[in-house]
Amino acid sequence: MSLEPSLRTGRLRVEDGNELYYEAAGNPEGAAVLWLHGGPGSGSMAGHRRRIDPARQLAVTFDQRGCGRSRPLVTERPDLLDTNTTPAQVEDIEELRRHLGIERWMVTGASWGTTLALAYAQAHPDRVTGLGLFAVTTTSTPEVEWITESMGRVFPEEWEAFAGAVERAPGERVVDAYARVLRDADPDAKERAAAAWGRWEDVHVSLGPDWAPDPRWHSPPTRDVLATLITHYWSRSGFGGDEILGRMDRLAGIPGVLIHGRRDISGPAITAWQLHRAWPGSELVLLDEGHGGPLSSAALGRAIAEIAS
Repeated sequence: MSLEPSLRTGRLRVEDGNELYYEAAGNPEGAAVLWLHGGPGSGSMAGHRRRIDPARQLAVTFDQRGCGRSRPLVTERPDLLDTNTTPAQVEDIEELRRHLGIERWMVTGASWGTTLALAYAQAHPDRVTGLGLFAVTTTSTPEVEWITESMGRVFPEEWEAFAGAVERAPGERVVDAYARVLRDADPDAKERAAAAWGRWEDVHVSLGPDWAPDPRWHSPPTRDVLATLITHYWSRSGFGGDEILGRMDRLAGIPGVLIHGRRDISGPAITAWQLHRAWPGSELVLLDEGHGGPLSSAALGRAIAEIAS
């Protein structure tokens, strides 16, 4: 159905019983720009539409498997977690591209969305006109270890409470314990784990100059979806995050802008720097910001204007 002349919405059935909500706004004949949301599990928001020129470009986004307006939610069908992987989502993106009749598009995203964007572009470089990414991560094992274990050196009091909120088997990593509890435990244990995970999420992004508590971590339905999907993906290093840096040669000739905040302690700038070094022709933009924010969004808008012309 259509909510306004320039906005098309719909639902796309993909494999494993998932139905994806999507939006396409702007000029259907214009240069297409795909936005991949973060999380995993945050769902898409309307802000990406403000980064395009609706007379010349088409903004596309969708709610990834198990979250947002897509169905079923991961909390409704935890048995589908085994099919909720990065390769499956890469094919979801291709299915959406074919469904909308788009030949090639610029791919953009933030945080987890940058991991998914890089994985998609490496799998289908012939379908990508360029990349625009901010709050850059590859969800590699070292990145997950940093954000869930080593960052306790920066926030020791908060990390102790975070690590102690779930029971761990001997030698079990914190992230693996959370993933197990949020998938298989009784409802009360899941609720406690989701709340504790949300408190830690608020802590490790708190050093940005514009930081404020994220209301999503205080809304149980959204919080529970986010915590379940994040721990599912992080405990498995993003289902291929360790391979992304070594495959940057697949993006040779594709323009890209990597935008990152120097105050992003949850995802230090080294990841964006390493990707830039391995990607000839890419541009690295470092800003006085945390894990995304208005400066990053504005920089992405400029990248879209330059690449998706």
